[in-house]
Amino acid sequence: MARSSLTPRDRYREQTRAEIKQIALRQLAEGGAAAVALARIAKEVGLSGPALYRYFDSRDALLTDLIRDAYADLGAVVAAAAQTLPADTEPRARLQTLAAGIRAWAVAEPHRYLLLEGTPVSGYTAPPDTLDSARAVLGPFLRCFAAADPSTAVRPLVDRMTTWAAEDAAVAEWARTEVSAGAEGIALAGAVLVWAQVHGTVGLEVSGQFTDMGHDGATLLSAQIDMLADAFDLAPSRD
Repeated sequence: MARSSLTPRDRYREQTRAEIKQIALRQLAEGGAAAVALARIAKEVGLSGPALYRYFDSRDALLTDLIRDAYADLGAVVAAAAQTLPADTEPRARLQTLAAGIRAWAVAEPHRYLLLEGTPVSGYTAPPDTLDSARAVLGPFLRCFAAADPSTAVRPLVDRMTTWAAEDAAVAEWARTEVSAGAEGIALAGAVLVWAQVHGTVGLEVSGQFTDMGHDGATLLSAQIDMLADAFDLAPSRD
């Protein structure tokens, strides 16, 4: 529904939901997901507890909205980074650009990043549609491995991902949005390793684990991506 077609009541509801989420994001930044408290939000917004439940019927419903918003923003960042690259960009350079895009967003929005990739929230289960959101973030990475030649070290993972694609039609269909049929296993293996390397490195950085260690997160992530590119025999980037 276009905003111009909203009734005054609908606009007020939309504005109130946005205000609730902004307060929740501030609480998230101050103390993590455990600090998100509907009672305190209601008091700040000027609503009674029961009135707040007309906008979000539980803390989990509010967290789900925050997670969906964060995935949408991160997915847009990765998609925008991919669109800036010429079609003939070498896979290694493409990997570096996409990984750097995730890191830049995470460093700017650490509380939102940790909501997605940090310690799971006790008692909370994300709805199934967030899996599609996570795949949207990883999708542009699949293309980087379309013509890769995996080393012996990563072959077991390639074999496992090939089996996964053969057994799960939805996974195979997702992979084929970026690579041709037959390359799904290699692309999936590369994407899974990207996910592990990027989120492992960036997660350590945004949680403060690199303090006083004599290096910066960008340099470490670039080195990790280069090692991953080596494992798939991706050509070195041209200067």
